[in-house]
Amino acid sequence: MKKIIIAIVAVFAMSTANAQIQDLGVRFNGGYGYGAELSALWGLGGNRLETDLGWNLGDHWSALSLGVIYQWTGEIGSGFGWFAGVGGWLGMWSWDNGWDDGEGNFYLALAAQAGIEYNFDAIPIQLSLDVRPRFNLIPSTHFDWGGVALGIRYRF
Repeated sequence: MKKIIIAIVAVFAMSTANAQIQDLGVRFNGGYGYGAELSALWGLGGNRLETDLGWNLGDHWSALSLGVIYQWTGEIGSGFGWFAGVGGWLGMWSWDNGWDDGEGNFYLALAAQAGIEYNFDAIPIQLSLDVRPRFNLIPSTHFDWGGVALGIRYRF
């Protein structure tokens, strides 16, 4: 368990090492059972990198995940923009909190993301709606549409 958490944190740190943070906040839901994800947008010239650290610490089900998505962005007008990207997602989950007794599972997936966002002029807040379907590779291969997620981020 400790090695997997260290690996997830290391991937998060390496994915953001050469980028400048633009926005930091929370991404709610998304259809994968996480109540919230800590979400950061990192500037890469005209495009960006989104990193999301998700968690759920329930009584019978727990999970930890890291999503890293490279995004292309564009303006729609009047504060609205669009984004679309591809990347990966990794993490682990456990039923009945069996992290240390071999019941936990590791997963790895390819992910895509598309959405719209609104950047307020008067306050440094960004709101976004997106969908992030994924193709799971490990432990089994299957496709999952996920759900619509709401992002609320502070713009630096």
